[in-house]
Amino acid sequence: MFGAITRQLSTRRTAQGRFLARGFEEFFEKNQRIPTERDPTGRAWSASELRQKSWEDLQRLWYIVLKERNVLASQKVEARRLGIISAFFTNKGRVLKCRQTMARIKTVLNERQIAWEAAQKDAKVQARQQQSSQQQSTQE
Repeated sequence: MFGAITRQLSTRRTAQGRFLARGFEEFFEKNQRIPTERDPTGRAWSASELRQKSWEDLQRLWYIVLKERNVLASQKVEARRLGIISAFFTNKGRVLKCRQTMARIKTVLNERQIAWEAAQKDAKVQARQQQSSQQQSTQE
């Protein structure tokens, strides 16, 4: 059982159906230690957009953003190792977008948890009220 899970996490299926081992290159964009050109990036997800997503979508998005944060952290360490000063290479904007998105995902999940707990509490109260009204009607 664990072998299949490990294989899914550590390999990638190619178009020919073969598996390629995922390696250290997963921590870098376009298999480059330091990107040579800036790609335009989008914006952070808003909480209203995230509220419309399913649990599975939020989980996938969390791991995509987590992977992006890991890529950015790897680039930062590599730039520091190569002696590139931060004025020439910085990803602060992208890191901030990742942090905002992750915080908003947590907020949405917390809102759902609170709503679920409130619904459970309301259901228990209604069940008690129905039981008490049934007991009163049987006593009369």
